[in-house]
Amino acid sequence: MRILLVEDDTHLRTQLRTALQDAGYTVDEADNGRDAQFLGETEAMDAVVLDLGLPVVDGLTVLKRWRAEGRNMPVLILTARDALHDRVQGLDMGADDYMVKPFELPELLARLRALLRRSQAATSSVLSFGPLELDTATRLACLRYGADAPALPLELGPREWTVMEYLLINAPKPANKDKLLQALTGWDKEITPNAVEVYISRLRGKLEPHGLALRSIRGFGYRLELLPPVADADTQAGA
Repeated sequence: MRILLVEDDTHLRTQLRTALQDAGYTVDEADNGRDAQFLGETEAMDAVVLDLGLPVVDGLTVLKRWRAEGRNMPVLILTARDALHDRVQGLDMGADDYMVKPFELPELLARLRALLRRSQAATSSVLSFGPLELDTATRLACLRYGADAPALPLELGPREWTVMEYLLINAPKPANKDKLLQALTGWDKEITPNAVEVYISRLRGKLEPHGLALRSIRGFGYRLELLPPVADADTQAGA
């Protein structure tokens, strides 16, 4: 997913860019409101992290112009302005969330994930990769081989669903193991890193018979992939 990061503080922008890239996002940057407005108008962004105190054009003006032009990508305001009227004004201008500096990075990433999930759900409740479909509205998973083919139900436990949803949100990019662990802590605060491997193993057993693989990316996490088709016996014999 593609994130526009708008921040004029070079040191903070570098830290945020690194954190977002480590989380698997593609990051575009702007250090002033004019460039930010241009990028938001000309490029397809999945979300924006927007400072307010920007050179050339302030962040609220940029946000107001985007919304007036029908640019509906989720916007998370990240600013030092902590007064109530600033927060109210930012939200009224069309921001989807508002965070005040200083902030905790894990919270920012969690809020950004929530914005992206809501945005994706607003356009479609179905996450898909190859034959696999997850309907986040009905909480049903299935495998579908062709638009007119019947859906084959796929049984997933609640924690398996959490892991599978995160993998699909990131696919075809790899999902970070630490982020998967964070997603699972909503179920159990005492959960250990080994739990991720347990659920990945269970999901592999359910997905591989249907042509889907969960590949381990050493030192990072897991990536959902399509397995190559297996040649039938007649084809192999004639080779």
